[in-house]
Amino acid sequence: MTTVGEFMTTRLVTMDGDDTLTAAAQEMRDSAIGDVVVTDGDNVVGIVTDRDITVRGVAESMDPNTTRLNQITSKDVVTVSQYDDAVAAADLMRTYAVRRLPVVDDGRLVGLVSMGDLAVEREPQSVLADISADEPNN
Repeated sequence: MTTVGEFMTTRLVTMDGDDTLTAAAQEMRDSAIGDVVVTDGDNVVGIVTDRDITVRGVAESMDPNTTRLNQITSKDVVTVSQYDDAVAAADLMRTYAVRRLPVVDDGRLVGLVSMGDLAVEREPQSVLADISADEPNN
C-alpha cells in the first residue's frame, strides 16, 4: 500500500482568513503555487486557489484589496492522514470533487496532496503526471 505521506507536498503556504485576496495572489505568485491553505491557529479552515480568487472574488466584483480570504474560502475541507492509502485519497477527491486534500496529523497540518501528486505517483506516464512533474513556467 502506498501512503499519502510518501508523496505529499510539505512545502506549504498558509494564510489567515483575514488576509486579503491581493495578499494571497501575491503569495501564490511569489511562491509559484496555485493555492494557500487557510488556517485559524493550527486548524485548517479552508483552501483558496487562484481560480477561487478569480471566480468567487474578482468575477463577483469583490475588491481584492479589501475582500478577506474567509469570504471566498472553500470550507468543509476534507482532510487525510499521511498514513492513509493513496487510492483512498484519490477516491475522496473523486467523491467530493476536489483537487487538493490537506494532510493532518493529530489535527496539525503537515502536508498537502493534490490530484497531480497522485497522478505522478500512480500513473507516471499520464499527461497529468507529465504536466504536474514539470517546473512551473510562470
